[in-house]
Amino acid sequence: MSARSEPLIPGPDHRITIEPFDGNVRIRFAHHTVVDTPRALELREASHPVRYYVPLADVDHGALRVSDTNTYCPYKGDASYYDVIDPHTLQSVDDAVWHYREPYPSVNEIDGHVAFYSHKVEIEVHPAG
Repeated sequence: MSARSEPLIPGPDHRITIEPFDGNVRIRFAHHTVVDTPRALELREASHPVRYYVPLADVDHGALRVSDTNTYCPYKGDASYYDVIDPHTLQSVDDAVWHYREPYPSVNEIDGHVAFYSHKVEIEVHPAG
């Protein structure tokens, strides 16, 4: 686990914005669709790449396996991870998904949502319109 520090509040030096994404997000691994949802959130944090947080309820739970990995973010809280598995081939990728079971109040919108690493799975973003 990462070194724990006091929670930090997003502000001018480290902005975090969370908004509903107007469109559809599809996430695939090894030709298997793990998520296909119009209910994603778009999280922009400082200089980090945009992350799409999708409702855990919209994820194919047969494609997830709980990982032992845990990390800490001073802006969001304690993160837990999942591996992603193709249920047909059993091919897998470790720690491809993370979520905050109890995110800090400043990012509470991501409660019940998970995010995927774009270098471990294929993320397709289709804006509406």
